[in-house]
Amino acid sequence: MSIQVSPSPIPNSNAVSLTSMLDRDDYLTGLLNQVTATKTEGWLQDLRQSAANWVRHSIIPTTREEEWRFTDLSSLRKVQFNVEAGNFASLQFDILPEAANSRLVFVNGVFAPDLSAVTDLPSGIVVSNLAGLSVVEQEGVQQYLAQAEGAQEVFTALNTAGITDAAVVWVKKNVVVETPIHLVFISAAGESATISQPRCLVVAESGSQVSLVEEYTNRRSSEKEGIYLTNAVTEIWIADNAEVSHTRVEQEGAETFHIGKTAIAQARDSRYTCHAITLGAKLSRHNLEILQTGEQTQTTLNGLTIISGKQLSDTHSAIALNYPHGTSDQLHKCIVGDRAHAVFNGKVFVPKPAQLTNAAQLNRNLLLSSKARVDTKPQLEITADNVKCAHGATVSQLEDDEIFYLQSRGIDENDARKLLINAFAAEVINKIPVPSLREILLNTVNNLKSLTNE
Repeated sequence: MSIQVSPSPIPNSNAVSLTSMLDRDDYLTGLLNQVTATKTEGWLQDLRQSAANWVRHSIIPTTREEEWRFTDLSSLRKVQFNVEAGNFASLQFDILPEAANSRLVFVNGVFAPDLSAVTDLPSGIVVSNLAGLSVVEQEGVQQYLAQAEGAQEVFTALNTAGITDAAVVWVKKNVVVETPIHLVFISAAGESATISQPRCLVVAESGSQVSLVEEYTNRRSSEKEGIYLTNAVTEIWIADNAEVSHTRVEQEGAETFHIGKTAIAQARDSRYTCHAITLGAKLSRHNLEILQTGEQTQTTLNGLTIISGKQLSDTHSAIALNYPHGTSDQLHKCIVGDRAHAVFNGKVFVPKPAQLTNAAQLNRNLLLSSKARVDTKPQLEITADNVKCAHGATVSQLEDDEIFYLQSRGIDENDARKLLINAFAAEVINKIPVPSLREILLNTVNNLKSLTNE
């Protein structure tokens, strides 16, 4: 399989300034020392060392940088994180019936074989942790791991510097996988604040099709919830005429931090669909970056953020359409309650070679209290002259007339608000191709009582 790297990478994609040799970020250096304490061998150690060298001369971004001006990481810098193994015995998570025998589970970035099951997969697909691959399979992985655009962004590089294992999904040429693959990343805080760095690599060879569910959670049957940082990176390589459906669900604890990168490379005639659901974490950030490496690609991005209390959730997306006849369609919705703060920044780049591109982007926001806040910035950067592109954003509250109408039909005010909120969220959730996950998410939204109260 061959995927050509585009000569036009994503411009200004979450880049951070480098420090001088004498002006290093001591906090970042402390994190780096934690995640690099465990050593590996061979090509993986070389990859990690290269990333570590970059991190040593980088800084954690601040609000003075345009890409981070609404997301203040000062609260993260107050916490000293340590690498700890999770307690596998006390963990709980939702087993999707459709993927009961096609799942990988990682706890604090460590593969949990007793919780995983990969017995119901057709020939022509590899679903394994990195350490479980054959020598030949690992040689193939070397071509793609940490090779996606944006690998030198500081949190991505920190993740690469600490890689000891990863979830790997590799679909061979012309293989169609009907069973969804469920990748579960559980964070379990220990006695002190914990950092975990999940890593995922997906390769879809020419003509293949696969559906993925990537889930981040902290659900446990006992133990008090603690503070932790999840720094996750997923790379998806889609070859000619291949198709990947990708559902990403982040539902972590109320006192936690989540920073995620999803990097996708799309070759000629490929199709990629992402459903990104963000529900948890005190502070969350998702960088979603799509790089078109051939003509006539189709990209569909559906996002839903639901936050309340004092949560902050930041979604940054960038789509680089570098070739003709590409199409992209993005819908991102935010439901914001209490004093929560949502951020959306969506960029679509259409340079001159990308003639006959069709790109649409819409961000819709629903504020449920007078103190809820959203900062939205949809962007189109177009230099091609024969394209069809549009973008927009809306910010609104629940309409009194709609609530009154439902009340006039015998529904009390609280239930009326719930119905309207659920309908707003369902437009995105109902597009998820896994029925059991749709039901779980709809029930979760329905039970978020804090959203219905000022």
